[in-house]
Amino acid sequence: MGKPLRIMFQRSMHFIAATLFAVMASTTHVVADKPSTLNIDWATYNPLSVVLKANGYLEQALADSGIRVRWVQSAGSNKALEFLNAEALDFGSTAGSAALLASVNGNPIKIVSVYSRPEWTALVTRKDTAIHSPADLRGKRIAVTRGTDAYVFLIRALEESGLTEKDVKPVLLQHADGKLALLRGDVDAWAGLDPMMAAAELEAGAELFHRNLEANTWGTLCVRTEFAKKHPDLVAKVLQAYEQARVFAVEHPDQLTALLAKSMRLPPEIVQRQLQRTDLDRFALGASQRATISAAGLALQRSGIIKPDVNVDAAVDALIDPSFH
Repeated sequence: MGKPLRIMFQRSMHFIAATLFAVMASTTHVVADKPSTLNIDWATYNPLSVVLKANGYLEQALADSGIRVRWVQSAGSNKALEFLNAEALDFGSTAGSAALLASVNGNPIKIVSVYSRPEWTALVTRKDTAIHSPADLRGKRIAVTRGTDAYVFLIRALEESGLTEKDVKPVLLQHADGKLALLRGDVDAWAGLDPMMAAAELEAGAELFHRNLEANTWGTLCVRTEFAKKHPDLVAKVLQAYEQARVFAVEHPDQLTALLAKSMRLPPEIVQRQLQRTDLDRFALGASQRATISAAGLALQRSGIIKPDVNVDAAVDALIDPSFH
């Protein structure tokens, strides 16, 4: 083989080797990048998550990919958001207002879907307290879970009565513990959340003394921003599985009640009360959620909880991502 021909051959072999290495590296990256486990929560305040977990729709959708599903219970939006921030969850059930508050505080998340339009929070008291409106809460002890829709609801109710958080005595408890504290008489009122709120009504005669459907923000499904960027196909599969759960819930109300009662270990009548206040129709992710979440964010800003230099409307627009629908 002559020298020029030998040089051309060597160059060709180098090119082929380099090409093969690039292909192998690319393939290795794809395989390595695929998660072995998808971490997603279920929560008693998100009925569709309970259906999704019980019926195995997500496991079925991921069966061919070899990705395992790991379920984690969230006790409230604050816990779901903590888990998302710590990368212990890829998807978490939150209220829209709670997601906004977390996002402006640096939690890298996106709202990618709506799981319900609920009236899941109200201000609750016992019959013996003589509390009839938010104005009666001045100086009172109130159980509340910070970083949740119930907390935002309380702040907005106080604002409407000319009060702030400084005018009351917040007692920071998770939702279930807040209910127990109210019924034991340890606090005067509770910023409640279903289904615990429904249980307090039906089992102990607790009174919902302040209700406002419009001040309840939507039930939103959040995903870690990094996960959504890396795995848009998996986000789409999760949303498809959620839609299966929603269709089941709407078309089989009796089975839904029975399933939730079993999963939550609650009597059916408590579940029914929760569902009476929960709209599970399919919702487009967009203007309605933006308006409700922005209103909550502006109330939080007026109360000093969100810094005055935050552009709330821009923060909401950055948080909501409808592209996966």
